[in-house]
Amino acid sequence: MISRWHVTFRSALCGLAAMTACAGAGAQDWKPQKRVVELVVPNAPGGGNDRTARLVAKLAQEHKLVDATITIVNKPGAGVVVGMNYLNQHAGDGHFIGIVAATMTGNYVAGRSTIGPEDITPIAQLFTEYVAFAARPESGIKDGKDLLARLKTDSSAISTSISGGIGNHNHIALALVTRAAGGDVKRLKAVTFNSGGESITAALGGHVDMVVSPAGTVLPHVQGGRLRFIALTAPKRLGGAYADVPVWKELGADVVVSNWRAIVGPRGMSPAQIAYWENVLTRVTQTDEWKQMIEKIRADPEFLDSSRTRAQIRTDVEELRAVMSELGLK
Repeated sequence: MISRWHVTFRSALCGLAAMTACAGAGAQDWKPQKRVVELVVPNAPGGGNDRTARLVAKLAQEHKLVDATITIVNKPGAGVVVGMNYLNQHAGDGHFIGIVAATMTGNYVAGRSTIGPEDITPIAQLFTEYVAFAARPESGIKDGKDLLARLKTDSSAISTSISGGIGNHNHIALALVTRAAGGDVKRLKAVTFNSGGESITAALGGHVDMVVSPAGTVLPHVQGGRLRFIALTAPKRLGGAYADVPVWKELGADVVVSNWRAIVGPRGMSPAQIAYWENVLTRVTQTDEWKQMIEKIRADPEFLDSSRTRAQIRTDVEELRAVMSELGLK
């Protein structure tokens, strides 16, 4: 019986320095020939993918890692379908890359999207982070124990905003916590939005009782006093800005869920194009500003190259199929 969903990452096959050297050798075979590179975000502005993509673009240009201007292009809609279809209109073109998260596999497994691991070119996983449950300070939800009790009594009585679609990491986290509480997963009232920013806006406006979103997306609103954390889906307390936030495991719900973020390209990219972007992204993740961001949101900084990112996404799909079947969500 599956009691939790948590992607287990393979250890690196070589050190970060070796990876940089290998990627750099291949990257010499190709570089952007156009003045503009598009970084496609398949979400509305304001969420985790958008925030991460803008930081990648900023650091790549500030450190002169790319001889082109990187433009962020937001293409929200139908999960990630609109954005990924736009990306694949430029098949084999290394001047177009995109960012995706675990929402992509959730939509694919749930049947809401036809975009799967074979329909894109994985370039690199950047990091993973845990999921937060949060509500307004004046919310009637007192704490995690109170939420578990409410979900057990009537899981339909709590409305929750999530970014992405049914079956993604946010929804799975909500479903697993509900099941651990003894509530009815199929009666959950989940409202979906095109980005983490939009789902948080719904919570801030009192349109829903709480929001479930990656912790780093929620953190600025907690620090600004607009939201408060209820619990996190990490295996243990994260420390730092989250030091006082309980994890579900200590509240009696054995739930651990993480969300990954990865840079991908359109289908048909050449090995030289992949190597070029692997090299750029490896160097982006070595900058001090990137490391400070990772530390601030307490993310797992493990970087995966193209082949291991593809393998990880495939594994994620199979694990998610099993979890969604177990929860009765397929």
